Amino acid sequence: MQNRRIVIGVAVLTGALALAACGSDKKDSKSDTPATSADNKPVASSVSWPAPADASAQTKAAGLPMLGAEGQVLHIHSHLDVFVDGKAVTVPAEIGIDLNRQQISPLHTHDTSGVVHIESPVKADFTLGQFMTEWNVPISKDALGPLKTGGGKELHLFVNGKEVSGDPAAIKLGAHEEIAVVYGSPANKVTVPASYNWPQGL
Repeated sequence: MQNRRIVIGVAVLTGALALAACGSDKKDSKSDTPATSADNKPVASSVSWPAPADASAQTKAAGLPMLGAEGQVLHIHSHLDVFVDGKAVTVPAEIGIDLNRQQISPLHTHDTSGVVHIESPVKADFTLGQFMTEWNVPISKDALGPLKTGGGKELHLFVNGKEVSGDPAAIKLGAHEEIAVVYGSPANKVTVPASYNWPQGL
């Protein structure tokens, strides 16, 4: 009976951090929803990049701290879409969340909706490059994780539907911005979203 109480206690504690703050434990949870293209049609991608097993190590690699609770001084959200060869790649839940250590990064995801939570105890600029490093899918002008440009493959970045140039890792994550990462051949047509339908409260 005592062992059972311990198991139940760990389960409750584990769930508490993942669903804490934002007042959004249900408002933006879409973990059972498949990745969709801009026209809301589910698409299957052969590319799958899960959340890293060691969130703390990846957060450190991104140059960010791990916190005991979500910060409240800066509290905004961006949305990220990733397309590879014309198909959407799921942005996994719990990027930047270390359930074992009960710690959380200022940049994190709670579910697979693509919503990036930016919740910091200090005002600062946070970038796409930091988040992608936390995901262990680093981004640069000529690479998206293990995928390289060249040989007919291109990498394009869009913010609110408009293509941007320069270093994609330097793109700042702003409030309610829609960021789209598109990798593949120009023949792989993608309808780039210009906005995201934000749930109430985010």
